Amino acid sequence: MPLLTQLQIQVLLANGRRRTRGHDLDLVPVVKLFTPDASATWLLTELDTEDPDIAFGLCDLGLGAPELGTVRLSELAAVRGPLGQPVERDRYFKATEPLTAYVRRARRRGRIDE
Repeated sequence: MPLLTQLQIQVLLANGRRRTRGHDLDLVPVVKLFTPDASATWLLTELDTEDPDIAFGLCDLGLGAPELGTVRLSELAAVRGPLGQPVERDRYFKATEPLTAYVRRARRRGRIDE
């Protein structure tokens, strides 16, 4: 299964274009990626319009310190957890709040938790 659907790519790029135009937005996460055999999770809101391999969002490597930042999708595609499972897209994830709400909760709890 690909990390992102075509629709998600379109929305993530549109969000990236809005940010590039100078809009200061509190975007709703478009996709949740995770490692099924580890504790890493990514909530992504946009793709870089110059380099769509770079995504921005809330990144949690399972070390108790989730942070906002960028990640290369090609690198995520190559990640394997301790049991050899690849990063997956949560097909059932539906964001209910803007990213800042997830950030506040994740920083308080030390992990991304819906």
